[in-house]
Amino acid sequence: MVTSLWVRTKYALSVFRFKPFDMTTQEGRSRERYRRVLFATLTSAFAKIIITLVGLISVPLTVNYLGAERFGLWMTVTSLTALISFADLGIGNGLINAVAEANGRDDHVGVRHVVSTGFFLLLGIASLIGLVFALIYPYVAWEHVFNVTSPQAVREVGPTVAVFIACFAIGIPLGVVQKIQIGYQESFVSNLWQCLGSILGLVSVLAIITVQAGLPWLVLAFLGGPLVALALNWLIVFGWQRPLLRPSWFYMTYAWIRRITQMGGLFFVLQVAGAVAFASDNLVIAQVLGSDLVIQYAVPAKLFALAPMIMSMVLDPLWPAYGESAARGDMDWVRKTLIRSLVGSLLISLPIALLLVLFGPQVIHLWIGDRVVPSFALLLGFGAWTIVSSVAGVTAMLLNGLNIVRFQAITAVLMATVAISLKIMFAQKIGLDGIIWASVIASVLCTLVPTGFYISRLQYLRQN
Repeated sequence: MVTSLWVRTKYALSVFRFKPFDMTTQEGRSRERYRRVLFATLTSAFAKIIITLVGLISVPLTVNYLGAERFGLWMTVTSLTALISFADLGIGNGLINAVAEANGRDDHVGVRHVVSTGFFLLLGIASLIGLVFALIYPYVAWEHVFNVTSPQAVREVGPTVAVFIACFAIGIPLGVVQKIQIGYQESFVSNLWQCLGSILGLVSVLAIITVQAGLPWLVLAFLGGPLVALALNWLIVFGWQRPLLRPSWFYMTYAWIRRITQMGGLFFVLQVAGAVAFASDNLVIAQVLGSDLVIQYAVPAKLFALAPMIMSMVLDPLWPAYGESAARGDMDWVRKTLIRSLVGSLLISLPIALLLVLFGPQVIHLWIGDRVVPSFALLLGFGAWTIVSSVAGVTAMLLNGLNIVRFQAITAVLMATVAISLKIMFAQKIGLDGIIWASVIASVLCTLVPTGFYISRLQYLRQN
């Protein structure tokens, strides 16, 4: 294992350079894909560090400035991003596949069709969100929705929600530029723009606190910084780097609308099924075992989220690389990369899972004290889940890149159904420990096993 790790490290260092490799040869394209994956991984890690630091710095500043109730309102409103992240109906993910595939065929006209069609579809979705919100806004008692009582919070809650929805809607069509960069395996550029956006947001928040403006302005500052960075990214890409890809009605066709919406619909089903399966744990615990036990599960869950976060930084860039490589017919690269990523995922997830299972209680004690004391069975379940989710991430990136989404959507719906049923049953029979083991069992039976069988049956992935 040490020898294998050293060989992989040497190869990673060999592709670490700023100058692109020669894309006219198969070997050059192979090394260039790995170079871009490496840069995407490094910049993703850097972006997450910056975003985390910005969050850590902004919390004490805003707590003191807003007070408990208005700070809670701000946290609640901005946390809605995760709940409405599916608002693009999966079209964004469909764009990644379409761009990567067209790029792999060197079909520049096809990329223009993809970009223009995707942009105007997303613009339509954003406009619909804005219109629906404008229609219902006057009739909703927002102070009751968010359960605020102080006069200042009551005055600010409606405008705060309006600012949030406006920023979210504007970001939907602007986000096309990020999907293009991901599809072209240039997510490292997008990651750097995200860093700038986070920094701009923090500076804007400091400015708002200095002038003593209200909560709606604070939300606008916090969300506006990333929007400004996104807009600048847009201007540079469409105004200078790739002006031919600038969205145009002329390149929006019915055939591409149908293709992108069908692909996006499958991604939407996949996303929703995953959210239902894995975001329901705390709700099941609260309903079956009581809300007081949620913290006993949620804290270890946050601790073990470290491994999936690391894995996503490494694996996500492989998605468009698989798509481009498959479009060029370079299935040898796809096959070798799949094997390497499987081995790499185990080399990363196994040690992390083992360390957290063994030393998790001590880490949690240092973190939050004696309020949470996880059982060994619970920690072992999270350790197993860490390994299972890492392997599942490897196969998901492959299937995404090969545009095999329908199969994933079917297994995801099955997995979500089984997971929810097992969680309720295990919670009643076993208790808290059963929740995470239900996720492990459902994922292995409904995702890993059928996916492994499916991939093994793909003729073009077999060694010649």
